[in-house]
Amino acid sequence: MLQILVIDDDLVMQMVLRNTLQEQGYAAIVAKNGKEGLALAQKYHPALVICDWMMPDIDGLEVCRQIRQDISLSTTFFILLTSKGAVEDKVKALDSGADDFLSKPIEKSELIASVRAGLRLYQLNQDLQLQKQLLESELAEASEYVKSLLPASLNGNVDISTQFIPSSQLGGDCYDFYWLDSDHLAIYLIDTSGHGVGSALHSISILNLLRSQSFAKDKLYAPDAVMTDLNRSFQMSEQGGRYLTMWYGVFKQSERILKYANAGHPTSLLISGESSDRKVKQLPSLSMPIGFFADAKYITAEVSIPLNSKLYVFSDGIFEVKQTDGKIWGLPKFIELITSDLEESKIFSADSVLQHIRGETPNAYFEDDVSLLQINFL
Repeated sequence: MLQILVIDDDLVMQMVLRNTLQEQGYAAIVAKNGKEGLALAQKYHPALVICDWMMPDIDGLEVCRQIRQDISLSTTFFILLTSKGAVEDKVKALDSGADDFLSKPIEKSELIASVRAGLRLYQLNQDLQLQKQLLESELAEASEYVKSLLPASLNGNVDISTQFIPSSQLGGDCYDFYWLDSDHLAIYLIDTSGHGVGSALHSISILNLLRSQSFAKDKLYAPDAVMTDLNRSFQMSEQGGRYLTMWYGVFKQSERILKYANAGHPTSLLISGESSDRKVKQLPSLSMPIGFFADAKYITAEVSIPLNSKLYVFSDGIFEVKQTDGKIWGLPKFIELITSDLEESKIFSADSVLQHIRGETPNAYFEDDVSLLQINFL
């Protein structure tokens, strides 16, 4: 049975409220002051609180504020009783977190109506909380499923390390890499617009399409051909308005040549040389995102890969972190960090990047999926 907590220092008012509630079939708990009321609220977690404003120890406004600060009482409906009738008093009560406001002397019918309305809203909030928990559980399962599809690493003449941090909303990041033959390594990263299961399924469908090698075999060696075919097959008008950015590269090991195409994706970073003579080359976007126009043209570029160089490919979630002033931390700062003379472990770790950002914004967190690939060309 739902419980109602009555907090009032007036013994007569306590009795009137308790008897009225019990006549309506409600279970009522009574507290004689604010301190006792807070203790009972934390013990019983009532569905509804009826509290007097003017009390000697802790007044009703403070009781309301403390209950609102307790996450376990976040759905409790709060009715404030007072003899004050000025508009500014009602505003003050509602600003303190009260859900309803009843003036003394209290009309029995008005009290009963307010209690019924409050309990309906409480039950609705409980149902919403349950749905929220179920949704979060399903999103967590979906995130684990996406993670299970993604490769963790690659070892050999080319080493690839990865990090994938799914957002709480589940985004549309995915990536893959595999040898097309003994000399050609394909690497790609996809970021679908939007959040939720729909975006994740969109990117996974492309991942599965590429893995199945449904394309003509020769097209997988040509980044522009892959993007052209994907663009024709995944137009926004047929995908619920979703588009995607993509980085796709093919490394020819025997010639140390990387051919790549970038469709609206953040620039990748090729880093070579020792820390004293480090060279950084940005491989920026060459074409528009996939899904905008069916006849869009995609471009393949190529770059020589020096010995012992590293390539970083990443999604925008790693640098689009909000700072205290509401501004985005940004790609330039991320590039500056990743190319600085930090230790290698700190350069690659998405966690270390977040810790660096938190030096400027303590409460920063990744709002979007984060995908980060480090490719070591040994």
